[in-house]
Amino acid sequence: MLILAAIPLGNPADASTNLREAIVSAKFIAAEDSRKFSRLCSDLGITYSAKIISFFEGNEIERLEELVAILESGSDLLVVTDAGMPGISDPGYRLARAAVEKNIKIKVLPGPSAVTTALLLSGLPSDRFCFEGFAPRTSGARTTWFENLANETRTIILFEAPHRLLESLADAVSVFGPNRLGAICREMTKTYEEVIRGDLETLHNWAAATEILGEITLVIAGFDPDSRQFTEADLIAEVLKQEAAGISRKEAITEVARITGRAKREVFDAMVTHKSQDRVTP
Repeated sequence: MLILAAIPLGNPADASTNLREAIVSAKFIAAEDSRKFSRLCSDLGITYSAKIISFFEGNEIERLEELVAILESGSDLLVVTDAGMPGISDPGYRLARAAVEKNIKIKVLPGPSAVTTALLLSGLPSDRFCFEGFAPRTSGARTTWFENLANETRTIILFEAPHRLLESLADAVSVFGPNRLGAICREMTKTYEEVIRGDLETLHNWAAATEILGEITLVIAGFDPDSRQFTEADLIAEVLKQEAAGISRKEAITEVARITGRAKREVFDAMVTHKSQDRVTP
């Protein structure tokens, strides 16, 4: 059996009884960082006898064959990361996929998640949200990445490195605008947990004036279609842009209605007007 176990984000007291028992009884444990795992066990007051296998982003692919072989031999394998749930911007997905393909049973020990913890701390809408992982490292790629999220109506959650937070917020402001609400969640569940809430400009100003340390999760409010006014010319231009990308006019009208929040009939009428104007143009 493949056992994917959630690890406390910072406070060892968040460890479940199931996690403690799984660690103590395991014969094989794939750990993202063996030193951090040993420290967690010390904090929990438990000991383990399992063979610890290094399993992190840099060696995830090359370790798959070895880990699958352990599972195929009939042994259980416990997978833990430094914090949170394996597979969520941490190793685990590829191994789970391989287990499914080999018809190996998977068990999840639920627990702490930086994604949902930050979402609730942010105070932003939590009924619908999307998790986007880590933002790209370079400004150009990051700006394009944010542009692709500009019309996302769900609350957006992402991870960011402390030393890139200021640049990332600057790019977010340039794409989303300074008034979009957000929250910076730092060192969640730890002694120095901090949550900064406000519009993106406020968050950027905070980051510019602060020495940023620790784990960062950034939460950004989704796009409100009612907050943007689209002229008829805007609708026409967007439909033509969609058509240039290779889709039919009908599909383009449907897509533009979706991303602008306008009725399909309104977009359709704008294109009828555009078509009539083309006919009378000398």
